Amino acid sequence: MKNKIKILETFKNEFSERDYTIVHKAPEFTSLCPKTGQPDFGTITIEYVPDKLCIELKSLKLYLNSYRNDGLFYESATNKILNDLVATCKPRYMLITAEFNVRGGISSIIEAEFYSDKFNK
Repeated sequence: MKNKIKILETFKNEFSERDYTIVHKAPEFTSLCPKTGQPDFGTITIEYVPDKLCIELKSLKLYLNSYRNDGLFYESATNKILNDLVATCKPRYMLITAEFNVRGGISSIIEAEFYSDKFNK
C-alpha cells in the first residue's frame, strides 16, 4: 500500500499568531467495506485551527481519493485521516467528522478530535 501521508502537502500559515478555523468538506469520500467489499460513500469534514502550517487542497483531494480501494471500517478511516493530517500539519486543534451514507438501513457519523497544548479551549 502506498504511503498516504506522503501525498499530503502544506503551506506556511501567514497568520499563525491568531487562532482561526479552517473547514474543508469532501462530499465524495469513498472507501470499501472490509466485510463485503462494497463501496461506502460519505462526507468527510475537516475542521482545524492551524499553527504554523495549513493543508494544501489539491494534495488533500488526492489523499482522500487514495482511500477509494481500501477496505476500512468507518471508525478506522476516520481516525487514520485524523492521525495523518495531525502528523502532517501539526494543528492546534482538529476535528474530523465522517458522515457515511445509509447502508443496511443505518447511517453512521464518526467524530475524531485532536487538541494540542497550544489550543485555547
